[in-house]
Amino acid sequence: MRGVIFDGTAPRVVEDLEVRDPGPGEVLVRIAAAGLCHSDLSVVDGTIPFPLPVVLGHEGAGVVEEIGPGVTHVAPGDHVALSTLANCGTCADCARGRPTMCRAAIGRPTRPFRRGDERLYNFASNSAFAERTLVTAVQVVRIPEQIPLVSAALIGCAVLTGVGAVLNRAKVDRGESVVVIGSGGIGLNVLQGARIAGAFPVVAVDSNPAKEPLARRFGATHFVPSTDAVRELLPTGADHAFECVGSTRLIRQAVDLLDRHGQAVLLGVPPADAEAAFRVSSMYLDKSILGCRYGSSRPQADIARYADLYRQGLLLLDELVSRTYPLEDFAKAADDAHHGRVARAVLTF
Repeated sequence: MRGVIFDGTAPRVVEDLEVRDPGPGEVLVRIAAAGLCHSDLSVVDGTIPFPLPVVLGHEGAGVVEEIGPGVTHVAPGDHVALSTLANCGTCADCARGRPTMCRAAIGRPTRPFRRGDERLYNFASNSAFAERTLVTAVQVVRIPEQIPLVSAALIGCAVLTGVGAVLNRAKVDRGESVVVIGSGGIGLNVLQGARIAGAFPVVAVDSNPAKEPLARRFGATHFVPSTDAVRELLPTGADHAFECVGSTRLIRQAVDLLDRHGQAVLLGVPPADAEAAFRVSSMYLDKSILGCRYGSSRPQADIARYADLYRQGLLLLDELVSRTYPLEDFAKAADDAHHGRVARAVLTF
């Protein structure tokens, strides 16, 4: 079968990939569509260290093809969206409703793929850039067949991360002010999370003026080219500032933009060894800096919730898809994503 692999040289599409049959508690999914996230590109450029060779992709949707023993919540033929959380469900963090913190899932990739005699790792327990992928049952969430799979693919990363950061981690309340630095795939979902939460004003910050119409469509009430302009709109500072780029310089600016009791939420991914600085004295007015992994999500509940919000017309998915590409055009999709020409590129199978 076809898939996109990275072996440390360059990502490429291969046609001789194999995946093993599902074992107990596992599900084989035929992928219909997969979003290209910057995290995939970060594996390629080394920002995210990962064992190699690996089958890329982690934001996908498709149809259940086969289930292993013990899987009861989905059946062959079901339409599903995938999450990246292969959480165990039994540890202390899972028991507290914090599956993103499951120690059994973080940093423990498996190798369900094979090319000839070589075994390949799965990326983020998912590997959606393959015609078929093998995931744990907890990663598979059934969705209504009325939701286009091209759009549904984006729920499993961009939506869970961005909307979840607003609703689950920051717990933005109605009427609170929100600043979103970066209007890419994650930033757009932070914007619509703020809109759903009833925040006001919602200020999008991006140096690319071409992103303004889409940012406003997703929920921005204001659009400015730099954080300097935010002070004119929010003289006392923001209740919440979300950094969605992964720049230590912008992290500092997010902290500096906070009002009393404000929160800076870090979503962008800088290099693993990056360090950021801030003025300690500025934090004594009950300000907070919050890390956020995967939108502090509970995918089984949240994916179903977001699918319902989409059906109600409250959550935008179709508008996230800037362009679809056949799998063979992965290099073009990656180049467009790298240069910011698309909000989200989606590979189709």
